[in-house]
Amino acid sequence: MRIIVSDGSCLVDLKKASLLQILMGLPYEILIPNTLLEDELLGLTGDEKRALLESGMQVVDLAGERVVRARQIILANRQLSVHDGFALALAEVNAGSILLTGDAQLRTLASSSQIEVRGVLWIVEEILEHQLATKKILHSGLSLLATDPAVRLPRRALAALLKRFED
Repeated sequence: MRIIVSDGSCLVDLKKASLLQILMGLPYEILIPNTLLEDELLGLTGDEKRALLESGMQVVDLAGERVVRARQIILANRQLSVHDGFALALAEVNAGSILLTGDAQLRTLASSSQIEVRGVLWIVEEILEHQLATKKILHSGLSLLATDPAVRLPRRALAALLKRFED
């Protein structure tokens, strides 16, 4: 089973779209760095966090050398957050993993390191392909993201998916 290592941005967007729990039904192992669960996912209630963990999300403590690597990443790329650095360091140690992020700088850095990078819209496509939600549910979730000024998804791709999922 392939591994998805997620940063916080995609998880936050999936929560806004009411698709976060559905993500856990996909045939992937979902890993997040331990720093992410407590610091960046503050918008999740204790029950929501517990449900994600019970659904199979794995919170990974990075070993010492991986923490050092995360620090190197952050120092060399000042635009990245601590959590971004930890997510990339975790993806690096899991060969063949997919890094799930919406951060442009992190996407570029991961791609240059030969790490496959995906985002929220890919997850939505995967949810549809694996028949975990209807087009109506996906359209509703994407509509919420389209109207949220804090969400920075590619507008053309988002509009195309919305059109595709219309009844």
